[in-house]
Amino acid sequence: MVRDPFTQTRPLIAASILSANFARLKSEMDDALGNGADFVHLDIMDGHFVPNISFGPAVIQSIRPECSAFFDAHLMLSEPLRYVEALSKAGAQLLTIHVETVNDVAAAAAQIRALGVRVGITLNPDTPVERLWPALDHVDVVLMMSVFPGFSGQKFIAQSLERCGRVKRRLRADQRLEIDGGIHSGNIASAVSAGCDWLVAGSAIFSGPDRAASIAALRNPMNSAPRPSVWPCTVDND
Repeated sequence: MVRDPFTQTRPLIAASILSANFARLKSEMDDALGNGADFVHLDIMDGHFVPNISFGPAVIQSIRPECSAFFDAHLMLSEPLRYVEALSKAGAQLLTIHVETVNDVAAAAAQIRALGVRVGITLNPDTPVERLWPALDHVDVVLMMSVFPGFSGQKFIAQSLERCGRVKRRLRADQRLEIDGGIHSGNIASAVSAGCDWLVAGSAIFSGPDRAASIAALRNPMNSAPRPSVWPCTVDND
């Protein structure tokens, strides 16, 4: 378990509790973190920006005292700025918003940072990565979606890896590149080699009965993946 993932330079695994059994959420988190997951990923959905509803500040507030791991919240919300204060007070330590949901991403990032939390930005797989550029200097994390957000268990979009390389080469050493969607033991090494620092896994961790085996199946190829000094990308002159 990692309380501050920004202190780490090695690739980390974030356990997405969207795939956990909510009837025993505390034990599910304990099981994942105790068997090798590094921190917790929270998928906040409003049923409007994405066609699903998950949970909100009340759930985060209830589990925060039960878990000392870092809480990384992905806000799949049409109006994220309406909820960032409540989410930060509930215990989320990183708030990641979609560039599709705000007019001025840099200004939105500044508003979130003023709450005393870390800031992330993300975008849908069909949104041009150039939408990220104006805000890159203002955030701590870029989350690359490798599925269309809204539901767990979707198939990984392989073209996301090229987009990861384009983003990674623009990030500072103190920023992190995260990837979320369809990550499993067969593609996690490719994601690390494409520049990803944090790997979000939900179904790959929680769908099987043995958390230790599931996480080891992710960590072993992740730890052996090459991390080149020059990240793969197409020619990018913008």
